[in-house]
Amino acid sequence: MVDRFLDWLAALPAVGTYLILMVLSAIENVFPPVPADVAVVLGAFLSRNGETSAVLVGVLCWMANTVSSAGMFYYARSKGRAFFETGWPRRLMPPRAFQALQEAYARHGVLGIFLSRFLPGVRAAVTPFAGVLGMRPLKALVPAASASAIWYAFLVVAGTALGLSWESAKHLVDGMNRILGFVSLAVVVVLVVWLWRRNHAA
Repeated sequence: MVDRFLDWLAALPAVGTYLILMVLSAIENVFPPVPADVAVVLGAFLSRNGETSAVLVGVLCWMANTVSSAGMFYYARSKGRAFFETGWPRRLMPPRAFQALQEAYARHGVLGIFLSRFLPGVRAAVTPFAGVLGMRPLKALVPAASASAIWYAFLVVAGTALGLSWESAKHLVDGMNRILGFVSLAVVVVLVVWLWRRNHAA
């Protein structure tokens, strides 16, 4: 299904390709399973035949992703801690756990946001959680946007500058996401254990 969609994307006029890629890059912050990364690589790959501009693909997709993550940040910020104070969110994030994470973000927030934005399955939750914690916009959004810029630059390079075939470029990004996915899982496990120990000690 994904391959058919990418084939359809490749057949679009350049303007349509840019728009679809921007929409996918934005939606990724709301619905992470969207295949935005591979689609961006395809958009850059198409620049070899002059169908798109690799630089423009990277810049437009980065801008769309950054605006979307900022929107999620401000939405979560408007809800605030109240989101975690009733029903299942309270069980998921009890007051002590929330306080512990708030302290961790205050101490390592900028670096944590920057690194977490590279991790599949985690990156979409980074800015909303920072918003819920009430972090200052610049402190949350600048490292998030910087990490996204590096990631999109990698995607464009994978699609153009490495001299790979389309299948090889796609496999490279899939492999990178698989590795980062394992890192994400490890981070989540460590975080859960740390929160459990913190709550147990309290």
